[in-house]
Amino acid sequence: MAPDMHAQPLVGLMLGDATGIGPEIAVKLLSTALAAGDDAPPARLAVVGDARVLELGMRDAGISVPYQIYPRLDQVAWSADHIPVIDLANLDPASVARGEVSPESGRACGDTLKYMIDLALDGQLDGICFAPLNKAALHSGGWHFTDEHQMFAHLTGHTGFFGEMNVIPEFATFRVTSHVALRAALDMITPERIGLALRLAHATLRDMGHEHPRIGVAALNPHCGENGLFGDEEITTIRPTVETLRAEGIDATGPISSDTIFIKAKRGDFDGVVMMYHDQGQIATKLLGFNKGVTVTAGLKTVFTTPAHGTAFDILGQGKADPGALAHAVRLAAMLAGAASRR
Repeated sequence: MAPDMHAQPLVGLMLGDATGIGPEIAVKLLSTALAAGDDAPPARLAVVGDARVLELGMRDAGISVPYQIYPRLDQVAWSADHIPVIDLANLDPASVARGEVSPESGRACGDTLKYMIDLALDGQLDGICFAPLNKAALHSGGWHFTDEHQMFAHLTGHTGFFGEMNVIPEFATFRVTSHVALRAALDMITPERIGLALRLAHATLRDMGHEHPRIGVAALNPHCGENGLFGDEEITTIRPTVETLRAEGIDATGPISSDTIFIKAKRGDFDGVVMMYHDQGQIATKLLGFNKGVTVTAGLKTVFTTPAHGTAFDILGQGKADPGALAHAVRLAAMLAGAASRR
């Protein structure tokens, strides 16, 4: 870790679902953090969860990481020679089958995140980063939300628009609609939601260091609807909204056909892309940066980041899981937390 540790944001690290690769990549990340080299994350890291899951991650990774258990964050003696752990003792990994969806592990993930959110709302954490969890396990474990972002909004008492943001080194993506059926998404693509997504993209990209964010806006229909030949949403809904936001000073361009907009973003034309529905951008970002992508819950008072990939049951326990996306997620959590503290 960097020498001036107290100047760094304090990011809580959740180890992810114990049935997947989360504990392994968390341990690999923590090992890098202790090495204090150029790859060390610009944050103080505190693990929150069950110390037995951390030990499981060490076995999976084949790495031993020194750690010390503390009852509270305000008692942590920050040092470069160990990782502080708040041990909730809420999941014995020996009690769940690995490589499959586990309601018990999903329950523990939700409980741990709730505990961390309470710490953040109390001002004890600057941000929350979590290794991959499993949405089905979370739901079957009693956390009945369509995704973790809805859960975070509920637990933080958020009202108003928020959204999932995906970040790769080349650009970031934002969504007008997200985890809903495609048929339902079509009815949700309104001027109001497009405007909210554009404003959220502009504000979040500024927090990421883009002083004047350039935002591309995806079309809904193939070929932008070919002047209304097969769909007029570009004419009646998307373009007028983009023009309104441009008049407000947001550098938005569109609508641009979704089969070309990501080519433009990849070559550097845009810092972010606002897409109309989930898969419109997810395919592009995962193809370009599966082991680098980060998911952010944008628009909430608490910073949340996580790798964009999942629990990867297929490579579980083989020691070859790549911690790259988790490392990017911690760096982004530190950056966004720093921006929030300056507002």
